[in-house]
Amino acid sequence: MPQQSRRSFVARTAGVVAGLALVAAALPASAQNYPTRPITLVCPWGAGGGTDATARIIASLLEKELGQPVTVVNRTGGSGVVGHSAIASAAPDGYTIGLATVEIGMMHWQGLTDLTGASYTPIGLVNADPAGVQVRTESPYKTVNDLLAAVKANPGKIKASGTGQGGIWHLAIAGLLRDQKIDPASVPWVPSNGAAPGLQDMIAGGVDLAPVSLPESRSLIDAGKVRSLAIMAEEPSALYPNVPTLKKAIGSDWTMAAWRGIVAPKGLPADVRDKLAASIKKVAASKEYNDFMSKQGYGVIYESPDDLAKFMGKSDADLGATMKAVGLVK
Repeated sequence: MPQQSRRSFVARTAGVVAGLALVAAALPASAQNYPTRPITLVCPWGAGGGTDATARIIASLLEKELGQPVTVVNRTGGSGVVGHSAIASAAPDGYTIGLATVEIGMMHWQGLTDLTGASYTPIGLVNADPAGVQVRTESPYKTVNDLLAAVKANPGKIKASGTGQGGIWHLAIAGLLRDQKIDPASVPWVPSNGAAPGLQDMIAGGVDLAPVSLPESRSLIDAGKVRSLAIMAEEPSALYPNVPTLKKAIGSDWTMAAWRGIVAPKGLPADVRDKLAASIKKVAASKEYNDFMSKQGYGVIYESPDDLAKFMGKSDADLGATMKAVGLVK
């Protein structure tokens, strides 16, 4: 082969190889040995909070499962809209995932965003903390029936607190009242900066009821200052198995929980989703994760991608109906 022809052949061959490399790089993650580079886990809430702590323990354990660094990036603002938008708008290649929270079923009802749970590829539910019905230990209400009878007899007298106006725990008690054919306005809501101030206000006598989670009430229950009448869940709490579900207490199917789940942008290749889901399932079952969550007082629950999709759909519908009932839908 002449020298010039040989050079042309080599050049063409090099060009073909380079082109194939570019094509390979452009192929979706499903066509390669995913993951081949670091992964970003978006947290829609600030550093130091409960969702951030949960995201970081998941990231550290997910690294071990996938063999690539998983970095938590906090994208805060807009009452959760900024972070949830960042997850939804990322490339669906498996290299950006996020820790979605219960607010994804609330924000669109408030007119803050068009995003819903259906805007994502669900990977796995990793945490849920159902609301409880907490009263002071010396409260005259010994059962949920006692409490509801008092609400019916004296609308407006029994007050509740535990979060801001329209927050998850406000919606929890409003939903229960609505489920029992009681006007949610019958229990005025006193806004607070979270569960702890609401519980303290209840102990001090400022309010009568704190429908926050059992983990948030744990120290006060253990100290004998607070009594839980029921839990808004399908199953009893592992922390307090003797606290009845609403189903057992009053025959109600109403449930409500603050939750966190791993999601990815919509359109994620199925085999990448399956690999992530299998890894998240192992993380949720690990001793390290369960020990960490127990220490934080958070509930551990795992649901598969399909079950998480159904879970988000039900949560969204329940929240929307309740928010309409209390005048929070825009």
